[in-house]
Amino acid sequence: MRDGQQGTRTGTDLERRYPIALAMYGMLAVVVWFTIGEGAVTLLGRSVEVRWVVEFILAMFVFRTVMAMQADRIRRGSK
Repeated sequence: MRDGQQGTRTGTDLERRYPIALAMYGMLAVVVWFTIGEGAVTLLGRSVEVRWVVEFILAMFVFRTVMAMQADRIRRGSK
């Protein structure tokens, strides 16, 4: 399951975990949406609901996961 180096994963292992990770992010986003109240914070002079701030942070993690998967696919030479 692991390469010779400690802490690295093979491409097939990542391919198997990728859809699970995206599904978990989606479930976490739904839980956040229904759990966090409708409080507001001031962000750059505008009033923004707290849940949107948390959803944006989750979106950044999703973006990072997608980019890591794409980078791995490019390194391995597959689409």
